[in-house]
Amino acid sequence: MSLLQQFADLLSLITIGMCFILKIPQILKLVSVKSADEMSMVGLLLELTSYTVMTSYNYTNGYSLLSYLEYPIILVQEYILIFLVLKYLSKINMWSFLYAMIYFTLSSCLLLGIVPKVILTLLAPMCTPISASSKIVQLLAILRAKNAESVSPLTWFISAFTNLTRVFTIWIDSADILLLGNFIISVLLSSSIMFSALYYRSRPLKQD
Repeated sequence: MSLLQQFADLLSLITIGMCFILKIPQILKLVSVKSADEMSMVGLLLELTSYTVMTSYNYTNGYSLLSYLEYPIILVQEYILIFLVLKYLSKINMWSFLYAMIYFTLSSCLLLGIVPKVILTLLAPMCTPISASSKIVQLLAILRAKNAESVSPLTWFISAFTNLTRVFTIWIDSADILLLGNFIISVLLSSSIMFSALYYRSRPLKQD
Protein backbone atom coordinates (compact mmCIF):
# COMPACT_ATOMS: atom_id res chain seq x y z
CA MET A 1 0.00 0.00 0.00
CA SER A 2 1.42 3.39 -1.01
CA LEU A 3 2.05 6.22 1.44
CA LEU A 4 -0.64 8.34 -0.24
CA GLN A 5 -3.20 5.55 0.14
CA GLN A 6 -2.30 5.13 3.81
CA PHE A 7 -2.71 8.88 4.35
CA ALA A 8 -6.05 8.80 2.54
CA ASP A 9 -7.24 5.95 4.78
CA LEU A 10 -6.19 7.94 7.87
CA LEU A 11 -8.15 10.98 6.66
CA SER A 12 -11.15 8.74 5.99
CA LEU A 13 -11.05 7.43 9.55
CA ILE A 14 -10.86 11.00 10.93
CA THR A 15 -13.80 12.06 8.76
CA ILE A 16 -15.86 9.05 9.78
CA GLY A 17 -15.06 9.69 13.44
CA MET A 18 -16.34 13.26 13.19
CA CYS A 19 -19.52 12.10 11.49
CA PHE A 20 -20.31 9.84 14.45
CA ILE A 21 -21.17 12.97 16.46
CA LEU A 22 -22.60 15.10 13.66
CA LYS A 23 -26.29 14.80 14.61
CA ILE A 24 -25.90 13.77 18.26
CA PRO A 25 -26.25 17.29 19.74
CA GLN A 26 -29.53 17.82 17.86
CA ILE A 27 -30.85 14.42 18.95
CA LEU A 28 -30.02 15.15 22.61
CA LYS A 29 -31.64 18.58 22.31
CA LEU A 30 -34.91 17.09 21.05
CA VAL A 31 -34.95 14.51 23.83
CA SER A 32 -34.25 17.22 26.38
CA VAL A 33 -36.92 19.74 25.35
CA LYS A 34 -39.39 17.12 24.06
CA SER A 35 -40.42 19.53 21.32
CA ALA A 36 -39.75 19.75 17.58
CA ASP A 37 -41.68 22.90 16.70
CA GLU A 38 -38.62 24.56 15.16
CA MET A 39 -37.45 21.52 13.18
CA SER A 40 -38.04 21.44 9.43
CA MET A 41 -39.45 18.09 8.38
CA VAL A 42 -38.92 19.03 4.74
CA GLY A 43 -35.26 19.76 5.43
CA LEU A 44 -34.79 16.42 7.17
CA LEU A 45 -36.42 14.55 4.29
CA LEU A 46 -34.21 16.35 1.76
CA GLU A 47 -31.15 15.33 3.78
CA LEU A 48 -32.49 11.79 4.00
CA THR A 49 -32.89 11.66 0.22
CA SER A 50 -29.39 13.00 -0.37
CA TYR A 51 -27.68 10.61 2.08
CA THR A 52 -29.64 7.62 0.77
CA VAL A 53 -28.79 8.31 -2.86
CA MET A 54 -25.10 8.93 -2.14
CA THR A 55 -24.83 5.78 0.00
CA SER A 56 -26.43 3.71 -2.76
CA TYR A 57 -24.35 5.36 -5.50
CA ASN A 58 -21.05 4.64 -3.75
CA TYR A 59 -22.05 1.10 -2.73
CA THR A 60 -23.30 0.01 -6.15
CA ASN A 61 -20.18 1.42 -7.81
CA GLY A 62 -18.03 -0.74 -5.54
CA TYR A 63 -16.07 2.13 -4.03
CA SER A 64 -13.97 1.62 -0.90
CA LEU A 65 -16.20 1.59 2.20
CA LEU A 66 -13.85 4.01 3.96
CA SER A 67 -14.46 6.58 1.22
CA TYR A 68 -18.17 6.92 2.02
CA LEU A 69 -18.84 5.29 5.42
CA GLU A 70 -19.96 8.65 6.84
CA TYR A 71 -23.14 8.48 4.75
CA PRO A 72 -24.61 5.35 6.38
CA ILE A 73 -23.43 6.62 9.78
CA ILE A 74 -25.27 9.91 9.28
CA LEU A 75 -28.26 8.02 7.86
CA VAL A 76 -28.72 6.12 11.12
CA GLN A 77 -28.67 9.41 13.04
CA GLU A 78 -31.09 10.90 10.49
CA TYR A 79 -33.55 8.04 11.09
CA ILE A 80 -33.48 8.77 14.83
CA LEU A 81 -33.95 12.50 14.22
CA ILE A 82 -36.92 11.97 11.92
CA PHE A 83 -38.53 9.55 14.38
CA LEU A 84 -38.15 12.04 17.25
CA VAL A 85 -39.50 14.93 15.18
CA LEU A 86 -42.53 12.87 14.14
CA LYS A 87 -43.03 11.78 17.75
CA TYR A 88 -42.92 15.27 19.23
CA LEU A 89 -45.09 16.66 16.44
CA SER A 90 -47.59 13.83 17.11
CA LYS A 91 -47.36 12.64 13.52
CA ILE A 92 -46.58 8.97 14.08
CA ASN A 93 -49.56 7.29 12.47
CA MET A 94 -50.55 4.84 9.75
CA TRP A 95 -49.38 7.19 7.01
CA SER A 96 -45.92 7.68 8.51
CA PHE A 97 -45.49 3.90 8.76
CA LEU A 98 -46.65 3.52 5.15
CA TYR A 99 -44.17 6.14 3.93
CA ALA A 100 -41.41 4.49 5.97
CA MET A 101 -42.16 1.12 4.34
CA ILE A 102 -42.08 2.71 0.88
CA TYR A 103 -38.78 4.43 1.67
CA PHE A 104 -37.05 1.29 2.96
CA THR A 105 -38.38 -0.74 0.01
CA LEU A 106 -37.02 1.76 -2.50
CA SER A 107 -33.73 2.04 -0.61
CA SER A 108 -33.32 -1.75 -0.66
CA CYS A 109 -33.98 -1.78 -4.41
CA LEU A 110 -31.26 0.82 -4.92
CA LEU A 111 -28.71 -1.00 -2.75
CA LEU A 112 -29.44 -4.46 -4.17
CA GLY A 113 -29.15 -3.26 -7.76
CA ILE A 114 -32.79 -4.00 -8.57
CA VAL A 115 -33.03 -0.43 -9.82
CA PRO A 116 -30.68 0.06 -12.82
CA LYS A 117 -27.41 1.76 -11.89
CA VAL A 118 -28.06 4.43 -14.51
CA ILE A 119 -30.92 5.73 -12.34
CA LEU A 120 -28.51 6.36 -9.47
CA THR A 121 -26.11 8.05 -11.87
CA LEU A 122 -28.94 10.41 -12.81
CA LEU A 123 -30.04 10.95 -9.20
CA ALA A 124 -26.58 11.52 -7.69
CA PRO A 125 -26.00 14.97 -9.30
CA MET A 126 -29.24 16.18 -7.70
CA CYS A 127 -27.66 15.75 -4.26
CA THR A 128 -25.25 18.60 -4.95
CA PRO A 129 -27.88 21.34 -5.46
CA ILE A 130 -29.90 20.01 -2.51
CA SER A 131 -26.88 20.26 -0.22
CA ALA A 132 -25.65 23.51 -1.74
CA SER A 133 -29.01 25.28 -1.51
CA SER A 134 -29.21 24.79 2.26
CA LYS A 135 -25.73 26.28 2.68
CA ILE A 136 -26.46 29.22 0.35
CA VAL A 137 -29.58 30.09 2.33
CA GLN A 138 -27.55 30.10 5.56
CA LEU A 139 -24.82 32.26 4.03
CA LEU A 140 -27.34 34.80 2.70
CA ALA A 141 -29.04 34.94 6.11
CA ILE A 142 -25.73 35.92 7.74
CA LEU A 143 -24.90 38.51 5.09
CA ARG A 144 -28.36 40.11 5.21
CA ALA A 145 -28.48 40.26 9.00
CA LYS A 146 -24.81 41.28 9.26
CA ASN A 147 -24.86 39.17 12.40
CA ALA A 148 -23.77 35.61 13.17
CA GLU A 149 -24.36 35.42 16.91
CA SER A 150 -26.34 32.18 16.63
CA VAL A 151 -24.02 30.56 14.08
CA SER A 152 -21.22 28.25 15.19
CA PRO A 153 -18.03 28.76 13.15
CA LEU A 154 -16.74 25.46 14.59
CA THR A 155 -19.64 23.55 13.07
CA TRP A 156 -18.88 24.93 9.63
CA PHE A 157 -15.14 24.38 10.10
CA ILE A 158 -15.83 20.69 10.75
CA SER A 159 -18.10 20.59 7.71
CA ALA A 160 -15.48 22.23 5.48
CA PHE A 161 -12.68 20.05 6.87
CA THR A 162 -14.51 16.74 6.43
CA ASN A 163 -15.56 17.69 2.90
CA LEU A 164 -11.98 18.69 2.07
CA THR A 165 -10.65 15.37 3.32
CA ARG A 166 -13.18 13.65 1.09
CA VAL A 167 -11.87 15.53 -1.96
CA PHE A 168 -8.45 14.00 -1.31
CA THR A 169 -9.63 10.48 -0.41
CA ILE A 170 -11.97 10.23 -3.41
CA TRP A 171 -9.24 11.53 -5.72
CA ILE A 172 -6.95 8.75 -4.44
CA ASP A 173 -9.63 6.03 -4.41
CA SER A 174 -11.68 6.59 -7.57
CA ALA A 175 -11.24 10.14 -8.94
CA ASP A 176 -15.01 10.15 -9.56
CA ILE A 177 -15.70 13.57 -11.12
CA LEU A 178 -19.27 13.67 -9.83
CA LEU A 179 -18.25 13.05 -6.23
CA LEU A 180 -15.27 15.41 -6.44
CA GLY A 181 -17.48 18.22 -7.74
CA ASN A 182 -20.00 17.64 -4.96
CA PHE A 183 -17.41 17.87 -2.19
CA ILE A 184 -15.49 20.80 -3.71
CA ILE A 185 -18.70 22.86 -3.83
CA SER A 186 -19.46 21.88 -0.23
CA VAL A 187 -15.96 22.92 0.88
CA LEU A 188 -16.33 26.35 -0.73
CA LEU A 189 -19.79 27.01 0.70
CA SER A 190 -19.02 25.71 4.20
CA SER A 191 -15.82 27.78 4.27
CA SER A 192 -17.73 30.88 3.14
CA ILE A 193 -20.21 30.45 5.98
CA MET A 194 -17.41 29.86 8.49
CA PHE A 195 -15.46 32.98 7.48
CA SER A 196 -18.64 35.10 7.34
CA ALA A 197 -19.58 33.93 10.82
CA LEU A 198 -16.10 34.70 12.17
CA TYR A 199 -16.17 38.15 10.54
CA TYR A 200 -19.56 39.21 11.90
CA ARG A 201 -18.96 37.69 15.34
CA SER A 202 -15.86 39.89 15.60
CA ARG A 203 -17.96 42.95 14.68
CA PRO A 204 -20.86 43.24 17.16
CA LEU A 205 -23.94 45.09 15.98
CA LYS A 206 -23.85 48.82 16.66
CA GLN A 207 -26.58 50.19 18.85
CA ASP A 208 -28.81 52.79 17.15
